[in-house]
Amino acid sequence: MSSITLKGMTWSHPRGYDPMVACAADWQAETGVAVEWDKRSLQDFESYPVEELARRYDLIVIDHPHVGQITAEGCLAPLDIPGRDAALTALAKGSVGASFPSYNWQARQWAFPIDAATQVLAYRPDRLAAPPVSWGEVLDLARQGEVLLPLRPPHSLMCLFTLCGNLGRPCGVEREGPFIDAEAGVAAIEAIRELAALIDPACVAMDPIAVLDRMSGPDARHSLAPLIYGYVSYSLEGFRPGRIAFADMPVMGQGGPVGSALGGTGIAVSAFSVHREAAFDFAYAVAGGAIQAGRYWRAGGQPGHAAAWEDEDANAATLGFYRNTRRTLEGAWLRPRHNGYMPFQEAASQRINAAVTGREPAARAVADLNALFLKSFSPRT
Repeated sequence: MSSITLKGMTWSHPRGYDPMVACAADWQAETGVAVEWDKRSLQDFESYPVEELARRYDLIVIDHPHVGQITAEGCLAPLDIPGRDAALTALAKGSVGASFPSYNWQARQWAFPIDAATQVLAYRPDRLAAPPVSWGEVLDLARQGEVLLPLRPPHSLMCLFTLCGNLGRPCGVEREGPFIDAEAGVAAIEAIRELAALIDPACVAMDPIAVLDRMSGPDARHSLAPLIYGYVSYSLEGFRPGRIAFADMPVMGQGGPVGSALGGTGIAVSAFSVHREAAFDFAYAVAGGAIQAGRYWRAGGQPGHAAAWEDEDANAATLGFYRNTRRTLEGAWLRPRHNGYMPFQEAASQRINAAVTGREPAARAVADLNALFLKSFSPRT
């Protein structure tokens, strides 16, 4: 039996932690290699320096917008390594939407998707007969007091990204050209502002988990979150008093549910690991179709592999979560990932919140966001 023990870091929600622990137990039984998982809060997970984690852990669950920064820091080991070509090709083919390429940067693969997500719509099927399909329908429900929207940074920026993309003018990802199209940016900010004026002001401090916890409570008064990262946990029987169903995003544009800001997580291997081969083995396995369409989702995970999204049992157990949001995920937009994006994401989110809770011209906020984005490419010290 192996005497290797790997250390892993993930995020502290059942969706992020429970499947990793379950899969690690199976892996130890099969290979003798132990994987011990620690966890951090969602907010900490989104902002904690990856390099510091890489010096303490062999395996790290990351967000794809970090890849530019972590490549510059040299703290992760690329996963496209000789001798694993067939397995790498299989993982790429199993991608849902842009989940797999989202971790590819400078022609190397820095993580494998184990969790696929994008902004979709969440609703209480016991309170709404059907989910709204247009932004106008969302506003009607907001006027009836039915709507919540997570606007805590970075989610206000994600809403802007999604609406611009849905209007057919997705935000830029390169230094050249304006970051936000002037017309689409104004329309998106005004749409968020109009909705924010109709909902609980506390939404400015709420992330998706806070919104879904409120919606799924025994005395819930809200039935809809129109733009929110999907959380399959809330669709499972018994997770919360009220079950939440998920559906494709409501549309403002003419192209259907496209342009949503891609989320999800990937598993990466530390460049400092003394057990790098063992860490590679686990990363390839847990991201593969067999585990993703089996133990991973059954332990409460939200898989990143198409085999799980197409699994009949997975859909039956989750009110059709995967089937009913797949179109939005396949049409999702990939955020910027350059070194400098992460500080921009925080600053831009704060700027949007100031705009949507105030009365300033939306065009002024768009201009500021464009300037902030350009500045994010400045040499980093």
